[in-house]
Amino acid sequence: MLKVKDISEQGLLKRLHRFCPGDIIGDDAAILLTQPNKSLVVTTDTLVDGIHFSDRTTSPEDVGWRSAAANLSDLAAMGAFPIGITIALGLTGDTPVTWVEQLYKGISECLQPYNTPIVGGDIVRSPVLTISITAFGQVDPSYTILRSNCQPQNVIVATGVHGASRAGLELLLHPELGQSLTEAERSALILAHQRPKPRFDILTILWECLSLNSFSGAEDSKNPILVGGMDSSDGLADAIIQICQASQVGARIERNQIPIPPYLTKFVSSEKALNWALYGGEDFELVLCLPSVYGQKLVEKIGVGAAIVGTTTDETDILLIDSQEIYPNEELALSQAFQHF
Repeated sequence: MLKVKDISEQGLLKRLHRFCPGDIIGDDAAILLTQPNKSLVVTTDTLVDGIHFSDRTTSPEDVGWRSAAANLSDLAAMGAFPIGITIALGLTGDTPVTWVEQLYKGISECLQPYNTPIVGGDIVRSPVLTISITAFGQVDPSYTILRSNCQPQNVIVATGVHGASRAGLELLLHPELGQSLTEAERSALILAHQRPKPRFDILTILWECLSLNSFSGAEDSKNPILVGGMDSSDGLADAIIQICQASQVGARIERNQIPIPPYLTKFVSSEKALNWALYGGEDFELVLCLPSVYGQKLVEKIGVGAAIVGTTTDETDILLIDSQEIYPNEELALSQAFQHF
């Protein structure tokens, strides 16, 4: 089997050039022309073998897809659409060349629906395999989504179900689990982990909702509606906490409104499913804070999976509550989510 050390960095780069547009790559940096009145948005994310992926659960193509999706999701969380990415790889000399090519194939498949090119990158020797992607996007400044945009009495919208990716990982690590699931249900959960989709589709729906001024309660269209938000790659609870802290607001999250895949409780308890939804991470949905009238319209237009999960307050605590008063209030905490160190 041909290995990276057999063809050197330049030999590998020549093989990978076919994934990139020839009129952009080749210099020390890529020049990307943006449209007038657009802001350039840049994000970087790194995946490490044994931490973010492993041969037990993820093929090279799926590693590539997930690494690209993680960055694209960050752009979507800012309200931006992608215009290009760069890729930096840390490889051992024994890394199979086919593994790297399949990685790029998965990245390209994720980028293809958004017409997003690979415009450059770097390759270095490393004792552990790492993939670092920098993604570039653009956004109209008036449509930028910021964590600090949230206001008290905003509703908090989750654009899709949570807990599916964590469940998919569990099924990959322990194939004997989930015997009560149908093959379609099992496949859906695994696919949620291996091939998450960045929610650029939400942005078009969101701006349509904000432009509808015909229903009761709409603000003057000359005054842009601020939207606070981020993605839920580190968990729904993490996103809510980060947004609230950046905006200096509190929140009340209704446990019975958190969207969870209906078949998740066929193989784990309701409490475990809720924990995975809050803290499991890697669902790559958007968590958005906006005035109630727009939030309700947004959820209606997104449809199945989307939900208003709570409301922000002018206090500082962030509580998981139960309107049925079966469970006591519980403070959401970053410490329960995944931490690198």
